[in-house]
Amino acid sequence: MPIYHSLGTIPRKRHTAFRKPDGSLYQEQLVGNEGFTGPSSLLYHLYPPTTVVSLKRLRETGYQAEPDIILKHRHLKTAKLPDGGCPTLDRVPLLFNDDCALLFARPTVDDPHFYRNAQADEVVYVSQGSGVLESQFGNLPYREGDYLVIHRGIMHRFRLDPVPHRFLIVESRGYVRTPTRYRNHYGQIVEGAPYSERDFRIPHDLVTHDERGEFPVIIKQHNGLNEFILDHHPFDVVGWDGMFYPWAFNIHDFEPIVGRIHQPPPVHQTFQGDGFVICSFCPRPYDFDPQAVPAPYNHSNVDSDEVLYYASSEFMSRKGIEYGSITLHPDGIPHGPHPGRAEASIGAKATNELAVMVDTFRPLRVARQALAIEDPGYYRSWIESGPGFNPPTS
Repeated sequence: MPIYHSLGTIPRKRHTAFRKPDGSLYQEQLVGNEGFTGPSSLLYHLYPPTTVVSLKRLRETGYQAEPDIILKHRHLKTAKLPDGGCPTLDRVPLLFNDDCALLFARPTVDDPHFYRNAQADEVVYVSQGSGVLESQFGNLPYREGDYLVIHRGIMHRFRLDPVPHRFLIVESRGYVRTPTRYRNHYGQIVEGAPYSERDFRIPHDLVTHDERGEFPVIIKQHNGLNEFILDHHPFDVVGWDGMFYPWAFNIHDFEPIVGRIHQPPPVHQTFQGDGFVICSFCPRPYDFDPQAVPAPYNHSNVDSDEVLYYASSEFMSRKGIEYGSITLHPDGIPHGPHPGRAEASIGAKATNELAVMVDTFRPLRVARQALAIEDPGYYRSWIESGPGFNPPTS
């Protein structure tokens, strides 16, 4: 991803006069990254995208870390977060570093504004819910299990179906893309990758709004939210083409790679960012050698932190987790299966686990807001869940 796409009406040649029925020009806008050399799209508007009536700074969004840095395994329970708010403004930061941040939202109302993250790409994992992601590129319906990839600078708005919603949001300072090893020199997904271009969904329903008035656009930049009021509806695009737009991939379309002996986590990689990767653990057959141990072996990631979001209540190597749990296993401490899980996995035929993993190559900080939903005793779970453990009496 991406592939070339076009919607609506566009002129035969780029940067040539393209006129409305009244003879005036449509307003051309190039949107893309890496200056004029990265993926981009060319949009044609009814009105100039620059007509701002007023602007103001709404609030700061800089992430604040826990006051005391403690090196330990962490367990956060997102089920303790209350429902409420809208999809873009009421997100709770949980973990972050200079490359990426993980946030969580349980929205109950539509965005009353249009939103643009100008400092990060976003990958929104729809753990629960359905609706439509509206953008200047058209409508993109989403459903449970979707990863919504919304590149930096793409203006959009969520329209929620009247069902409960849970979003795990990964912000990325760099461009989110498919892993390099899944693509050939021409950019096509190769045979043997866990998905193909057929599995990606892109906007197909372009709705052009010709409306004047005052329309709020919230822009995240300089670690804050900034409100710009436009004098027209920003979804006034009559046509566009290019390779820069929001897209979706559903976790249930990921084809797990299995082997006779246990396969390491890189076989689950789904996306690549700058300084991190995103992986998908999906229902799959277990390793099929009679002596294989399907549960992962103890390991030390000496140059990365490992985060798991449990999108179901089942996970082969963990005890005491629940749907919506997030665990952090930081660089510097080995981690592995809970007592008894390795032995129990031998001979098992399959797993129904569903989880999203984010591995970062720089240490993550725990946000202050995450402390309210932390299981403080998680780091002891390897001994407290083992045989012969006698809990302290005081």
